[in-house]
Order: sequence, then C-alpha cells, then structure tokens
Amino acid sequence: MLYWVMKHILLGPLMKLFCRPVIEGVQNVPPTGGAILVSNHLAVADSFYMPLMMPRRVTFLAKREYFTGKGVKGKLKKYFFSGVGQVPIDRSSGAAAQAALDTGVRLLGEGKLLGVYPEGTRSPDGRLYKGKTGVARMALEAAVPVIPIAMFGTDKVNPIGSKMWRPYKVRIVVGEPLDFSRYEGLAGDRFVERSITDEIMYALMELSGQEYVDIYAAKAKDDLAAQGKHVAGWKSTTAPARERDRVPESKAG
Repeated sequence: MLYWVMKHILLGPLMKLFCRPVIEGVQNVPPTGGAILVSNHLAVADSFYMPLMMPRRVTFLAKREYFTGKGVKGKLKKYFFSGVGQVPIDRSSGAAAQAALDTGVRLLGEGKLLGVYPEGTRSPDGRLYKGKTGVARMALEAAVPVIPIAMFGTDKVNPIGSKMWRPYKVRIVVGEPLDFSRYEGLAGDRFVERSITDEIMYALMELSGQEYVDIYAAKAKDDLAAQGKHVAGWKSTTAPARERDRVPESKAG
C-alpha cells in the first residue's frame, strides 16, 4: 500500500513536477510475469525515477544496511524501504552472495519485476562499466526476459556527492526484451553467463550511448581512491573477488 501511496500521492507528483521525466519504449515492459529490468547507473536518483515511470511495481534487492540503522532515523529508513517492498540482502560473503541471487530468483518466480544495476555500483565518471554475471544467473534460473533500460539526466539531478537534488529533465528509454532461452539448462556455466552479461552490457551501451570500459566500476573507484581522488560515498567492498564479480547491485550503490 505504501508503495502506491508514495508513487501516486506523496512523492511521485513532486518528482514529476521537479524533473519532468519522460519514458520511451514502455510497451517493452511485459504487463504480467517476472522480468529483470537492467539499467545503467548514474546516480541515486535512478532508483526513484525508474520505478516512478514504470507501469508495474519494481522491486529492488536493497543493501542490508538500509534496514539496520540505529535510532529514529534508522527505524524510519527501515520502515520506508520495507513499506515500498524492497528486500534486504547481505553481500559480504560468498554464501551471502548466493543467498542474494536465490532471493532474486524467488521474486522473479513470483512474477515480480526485479530492478538490477549490472555494473554493481554507480559509474564514477558517466561511462558504462563491465557487468557482473549474477544477472545472467538469475535470468537463466528463473527463465525470464531481460529488459535493458537507459537513464539520462539523473546524474545532473543528483550528482555524486551532492546532498541536494537539482531540477533537470530526466529521460528513460526502455529497450526491447532480450531472450536467453537458447541457453536453457546452462545456469552455472561461467562462460555462458559471461557471454549473456556481455550481451546485456552491449545492449545498454547502444541504448545509452555511453562509452564502454571493460573493467568493473568498483575497480575503477578503487583505482581512483588509490590515486588519492575522492569518490563520494564509496567504500571498497570486502567481499571475495570471485563473488564481488558475480553479484550486481539492484539498489543505488
């Protein structure tokens, strides 16, 4: 209930007035059934404007930290994210990463739209980075289509490091669904999953027009940090490299 109240009464109308968002290709979103919405990730605002403009409810696998805060602020955040249907996941270890993927597959099996950022974190410089293979694993195990989405303008609304949002027109383009049924039964094959992930990232590159960089965004941020360049809000992950390269973010990170 809170999801629709926020979307249509409390927050959504103000967001539409503030940034005049438009969406193209919305007919590519299936009216029913599970599907994965994969998007480039420019800003925290992506996680607000993308579901705002979708005709169906979008569920993200949110960071566990959003649900474990202390005090009044922590309780309010937990209430907000729980109320709008976000699902907490732990990505700190290999077992936790697999549990996150299992949760995604379960939600897709329930016919939900699952929002995923295959880059794993926000782009530090507006370019498109290498995708993590967890999205391919979920698509194969749940046997659902993958729908590429390109976000435009959210990095101007909510630049990395900024606390205040700025008015700027947001544009969302929904591409045609990607069907990977030809790989049925091959979930767990790392070569197949990498091939699928690369195909997804190519679709996002074509849709968004972004320059593609064949390294993980997390690695790019670590490299910037090593050079003494600050990336707002970034903390290097402690997850093992193998799992870190598999599990994508699905909530702004």
